[in-house]
Amino acid sequence: MEIVYPPVIALAKTMFRVLDLRIQVEGAHHIPATGGAVLASNHASYLDFIFCGLGAQPTKRLVRFMAKKSVFDHKVSGPLMRGMRHISVDRKAGTAAFQEAENALRRGEVVGVFPEATISESFTVKALKSGAARLAEVAEVPLIPMAVWGPHRLWTKGRKKELTKRHVPVIISIGEPITVTTADATTVVLRQRLSALLDRAQQDYPEQPSGPDDRWWLPAHLGGTAPRPEELGYPPRPEDAGNPAPLDA
Repeated sequence: MEIVYPPVIALAKTMFRVLDLRIQVEGAHHIPATGGAVLASNHASYLDFIFCGLGAQPTKRLVRFMAKKSVFDHKVSGPLMRGMRHISVDRKAGTAAFQEAENALRRGEVVGVFPEATISESFTVKALKSGAARLAEVAEVPLIPMAVWGPHRLWTKGRKKELTKRHVPVIISIGEPITVTTADATTVVLRQRLSALLDRAQQDYPEQPSGPDDRWWLPAHLGGTAPRPEELGYPPRPEDAGNPAPLDA
């Protein structure tokens, strides 16, 4: 019995309507209607998990997100996270979280993972942890890439929150499942797919900055003032390194 999750979804959708967020979901049919799956997304905003969960709504799936322990320790967010059966990750004892996620997958749940681990301040895809690929491998479930673009304009690292900002477009793009081989090889492919999906979402985004001071939310390769990946110690985009991945249909 889901007591907490449905009301939270209803509240989020109400807020989206009040703010008139222009949300576009592409490729939701790639999320299976039944059975376990790992949903792996890029990470540019503190709100990404909300929109990733929204991307699974057309198939009526509830996503159990892996999130850092401090979110579960918070007096407000903690009860909600536990009520929605999300998975707490203690980075000092990650084995327990991995086992909990694996068990959820074997029960037929969809588990959401942000394999970059922390927010990308360049708004490109950083180096990935291998956990998403390892989960898909051991649980023998699909690994599905997802890119989210737009929520960072509401709340991201190093910027003031603008949670009441209206009319912001949001693109949620879901790709075809990735064929899982070894964890390391699959992680390389996952980064390529995420980068390709994110590039397409950025190129298709229906708004441009309103002026020079508003270019902060664009990556440098698109003329924005976000730091370049190399300035932050991130690897170059796969496209810039000469190994792009084809976009999924």
